[in-house]
Amino acid sequence: MIFFTLQVTKAVKYRSDKRDVLTKLSSNIQNGHVVFHIEDNGLGIDLDKFGDKLFQMYKTFHKNKDALGVGLFITKNHIESLGGHIEVKSQVDVGTKFSIFLKAG
Repeated sequence: MIFFTLQVTKAVKYRSDKRDVLTKLSSNIQNGHVVFHIEDNGLGIDLDKFGDKLFQMYKTFHKNKDALGVGLFITKNHIESLGGHIEVKSQVDVGTKFSIFLKAG
């Protein structure tokens, strides 16, 4: 799934200089959904400040010169077109966890 490639790339791109990069991929079944989890220990996103803008087009949350603000927008739309949804947990300077829910079967 392209989402995994995108998020692993972002985990490296938005890594913290304070620690080694750690990316964890896992999956499970919850309430009739296959759930894919992608977790990193990077810079994190301030969800109190940016949570309502997280999946909007052309929105960026860090000062990277090459950030376009389209990756999360496209990913969310793709997942929703498949009948799924995405959840995010993040803490600044701790990391981010994306959970993608797709209907099983």
